[in-house]
Amino acid sequence: MTIPATLLALERFLLPNACLACGRPVEPSDPDALVCSRCRWRMKPVVGGCPRCGQPMPPIGPCRVCPDWPPALRRARSAVWLGPEARAVVHRLKYGGLSRLGTLAADLIARAVTRPSHTLLLPIPLTPARRRHRGYNQAASIAQALGRRWDLPVAQQVLLRHGQSTSQTRMAAGARSTNVAGAFLATTPPAWVGRAAADVAHVAVGAGKPPAVIIVDDVFTTGATITAAATALVEAGWSDIGAVTFARAVPIELQVL
Repeated sequence: MTIPATLLALERFLLPNACLACGRPVEPSDPDALVCSRCRWRMKPVVGGCPRCGQPMPPIGPCRVCPDWPPALRRARSAVWLGPEARAVVHRLKYGGLSRLGTLAADLIARAVTRPSHTLLLPIPLTPARRRHRGYNQAASIAQALGRRWDLPVAQQVLLRHGQSTSQTRMAAGARSTNVAGAFLATTPPAWVGRAAADVAHVAVGAGKPPAVIIVDDVFTTGATITAAATALVEAGWSDIGAVTFARAVPIELQVL
């Protein structure tokens, strides 16, 4: 049975949604919001940094994050720093069953990153067991919302998970790289485009050249996952790769004690 609009409005007035980050009621002007405007405002955008990976540059010398990336991985950007508010969003998106938070993440990415053209969006895949447990892939939720925002196709059968890598939440940088090494496989560009030409009808592909792709994920910590995914794409024949994430872990040198 459909709830009448008047009763739904009364319910929202009497029992307003609570912001998942701070617990305060959300604004009456946006009663279905999961995060209040104050907490959205408190999410600090990632600006400046290395022109390739977006990480803050060290005081002396070149960037320490992206020198060893595959050359085809040309650019990576994140929308906001992983502060308390963004961390709450990521946690509930991944573990709280709130897949629609992918729309909030995508909106913030779209504000921070210039819309590309002639590009496929590739969400980082989950292992089958983790996908069954969660019921959805949080990176795919972000990618699908971002695809609607940017009017770009999302290709979920290009980048595939291989093996059973473990959660990286508490891993150090070296352990993360080892954990995801060889964790991905990719479909070759001709094979994929041939199977799903209708999905890429408005993605222009030059003669003999695969379209550009953008890897989409929830959090950039050390870049290990993106690097492993890009390596698989390069091995499969993709040559123009970017990456976007909702949040980025705050480097130690920027953390306020």
